[in-house]
Amino acid sequence: MHDFSRMIEMPFVDQPASASDFPRGVTTENFVRVLGYRVHDVTLDETVHLLTRMVLSGRPHHIMTINPEFIMIARVDDKFHAILSCASLVIPDGVGILWASRVFGKKIRQRVTGIDTVNQFAQIARDRGFRLFLLGAGPDVAKRTAEILQEQHPGLCIAGTYEGSPGVDEEEEICRRIEAARPHVLLVAFGAPEQDLWIARTASRLGIPVAMGVGGTFDFIAGIAKRAPFWVRQFGLEWLYRLIQEPRRWRRMLRLPKFALAVLKERLLGK
Repeated sequence: MHDFSRMIEMPFVDQPASASDFPRGVTTENFVRVLGYRVHDVTLDETVHLLTRMVLSGRPHHIMTINPEFIMIARVDDKFHAILSCASLVIPDGVGILWASRVFGKKIRQRVTGIDTVNQFAQIARDRGFRLFLLGAGPDVAKRTAEILQEQHPGLCIAGTYEGSPGVDEEEEICRRIEAARPHVLLVAFGAPEQDLWIARTASRLGIPVAMGVGGTFDFIAGIAKRAPFWVRQFGLEWLYRLIQEPRRWRRMLRLPKFALAVLKERLLGK
């Protein structure tokens, strides 16, 4: 059992960034528009470098890991549309996003999943002394995720974990816990669109350098959900693998053909 209360007392790190810390060309100016929304053309390594730079800046940033479902929600939800349109970094987590970029003739180089980002960034966070706060998922899932990340990256500082919910009635308690922990990075696993609506609603109060919605990432790291085998992911069939595991997701999956039709329609109309 890890003593998270002890970790909260650790001081803020303040490490200046230098040009040598980051490879040239790694910038949020590189993006592709998919149905009008920016999706950044970044690799996993570049994403981790950008997150590091954002933490070191000390300024708040909202990171979104999107798939076709996000875009279809944004097209009918004004609040989510506004959030997706102005996010600091929009990571291409979803094979449908890569397919759409090819249809529009501007290929995104790599799919960058939330779980891969968290796993790789945890190493950087350990080395630089960044503190992480894990929010959301089911009972004890965030806590178990924290334990596994610390086992994999000895010395990683988890400032706190809390199951919570995206409901407004619990917002004050959650914010109080996070403010006491003073994390550099907040990972929120409430699912879409709730996690990003919550981040946007509390961003000005919390002022955390990096707040990132991670969907089901905690479930995968904690072993609650089983990730698709590598060959399934390579063929872009992870969505089918998850549907077989969780048949209740079928209603959500109906957004996929709607997304494909919208992409093809826009391509044919030459927009």
